[in-house]
Amino acid sequence: MCGRYVISSPPDAIRAWFGYAERPNFPPRYNVAPTQPIPIVRLKDGKRCFALMRWGLLPSWVKDPKTFPLLINARGESVLDKPAFRHAIRRRRCLIPTDGFYEWQGRGTAAPKRPYFVRARPGADGTAPPLAFAGLWETWTGPNGEELDTAAIITTAANRTLAAIHDRMPVFLPKEAFELWLDCGNVEADVAAALIRPAADALLEAYAISTAVNRVANDSPALIAPAAPERSAAAASAKTAKPKQIKAPDDQSSLF
Repeated sequence: MCGRYVISSPPDAIRAWFGYAERPNFPPRYNVAPTQPIPIVRLKDGKRCFALMRWGLLPSWVKDPKTFPLLINARGESVLDKPAFRHAIRRRRCLIPTDGFYEWQGRGTAAPKRPYFVRARPGADGTAPPLAFAGLWETWTGPNGEELDTAAIITTAANRTLAAIHDRMPVFLPKEAFELWLDCGNVEADVAAALIRPAADALLEAYAISTAVNRVANDSPALIAPAAPERSAAAASAKTAKPKQIKAPDDQSSLF
């Protein structure tokens, strides 16, 4: 799944990579969370456009948003058939810019889950371009005519790089597939859905980070810094245990 993510590339770099005309100016965000506004890219009148939407899709047929669950992810395996997503996959597909996401690895009931940061593997020059989540969007209209634009991230089974951390991962779309995914008018949903698959194993890397990411209010580059290696319980015990006192034999003088 994907419940938190990062947008850290400069706005101009994201604009150039995704090819929209608008020039939005937004700060880097290191802990994007559900219900917050997120940038998406969609096709409008044949052109790619930037928009802000609430993270948490709300289908147009919902009567009362307060009684409807928050849909931050859409399972790729059922997106063509599930009522909450089947209209959006046909008519309202989008790209969601990102520079990486967080995932938590279960460690049993006795230990807290360990967070990891997942990002594109840097190239030879040490940098990587932004990534694109496959997304869906909807506009919900209230009884008084109010409108709310919302979006969700499509997920699929984890690739081998991430399987040891979690069994699900977001769907990433390569740049050459952007047009096919966005063109809902000319590309049928089942054709676009063929892009819903795990990322290539070589695309991503993951490393453990601090549990500071668990608090939504925390939002700084420090969140994606690698965590210090954990010591084993045996090593920690050995380091903190008091040294055993050795009694000198009766016929030998002690040096201490």
